[in-house]
Amino acid sequence: MYTKSTYNAWQMAKWTRFETFLFIIIGCFWVAAYFFLDLDWLRIPWTPLALIGTAVAFVIGFQNNAAYGRIWEARKIWGGIVNASRTFGILVRDMVTNEHARVKITEEELHMKVQSLTYRHIAWMTALRHAMRVLKPWETTSGHKTNTEWGIYPPERDTSLEDDLKNYLSQEDLNYVLEKDNKQTALLYLQSRHLKQLKEGGYLWEFSFLELEVVIKDLMALQGKSERIKNFPYPRQFATLNHLFMWIFVMLLPLALVPQFMDLGKNMSDTYPIIGEFFIWFTIPFYLAVAWIFHTMERIGRTGENPFEGTANDVPISTIARGIETDLRQNLGESKDQIPEQFPQRFHVQF
Repeated sequence: MYTKSTYNAWQMAKWTRFETFLFIIIGCFWVAAYFFLDLDWLRIPWTPLALIGTAVAFVIGFQNNAAYGRIWEARKIWGGIVNASRTFGILVRDMVTNEHARVKITEEELHMKVQSLTYRHIAWMTALRHAMRVLKPWETTSGHKTNTEWGIYPPERDTSLEDDLKNYLSQEDLNYVLEKDNKQTALLYLQSRHLKQLKEGGYLWEFSFLELEVVIKDLMALQGKSERIKNFPYPRQFATLNHLFMWIFVMLLPLALVPQFMDLGKNMSDTYPIIGEFFIWFTIPFYLAVAWIFHTMERIGRTGENPFEGTANDVPISTIARGIETDLRQNLGESKDQIPEQFPQRFHVQF
């Protein structure tokens, strides 16, 4: 029976298996070369290699901290979208009334106005999550074989933005939005214009209009923050050099590690001749452990650089947006069979 930790360890091993096999081949190559050939002269002192390893550890640690900072900032931004969205839904439901209206309308017509505002907000979230899933030239992690073999990809790859927006917008609004480059911004413009029309008709009190405009302003700010993370990558000079430094260290490591184990074997050959003769082969598991740790930590940092790319380690903006939609539509009084189901998980991964 698999426990959760065992399952995660197995998935991590599977995720890095190609590099693991490569490290085994590198280790076997150098051990065999030292064992069968007279390469005792070919060695690197531990001091310069230790300095390289320390430098690599620092830059990898810096990269991982920066990547986690981007992920955490993205999660806070979308947490702010959750709060602002719920606030918007509550204010719209309670503030759009006939109390100050110049021409009274029925409760059903009021409900339709509230529903139009709410659905347009859901359309804004839909447009924003689609925009966040558009791949940038520097977002290459999702194309790696170990990230594609499980069929893990965000739901935005299954549907087009136009098809998703049809469920929430009138044809007039849909045509207006689709002709704009920044569709999520266009939706906020439409939302503000609609609020202004409701205020002019007296269905929205002036103070209520100002309150809702503040929420629109907050949504625009959160959108801008999300777009900033999406459109500005982790600086390539750091990411590229970190990757290069890691591989330099991993490739030089056997030239110091294998001779060290060879010397240890010679020292114990008088007491344990058989063990001493083959002790050099113990280099392989130790080299594998060190190389795997350095490479995996560097790869984790690379994977976390782009929190909206659509990999298993990203911020689950699709799930967040669908959860907000459920809250808002239930707030309108809709039943569960009218509301789309939450996006399914794949291999315990939310998107």
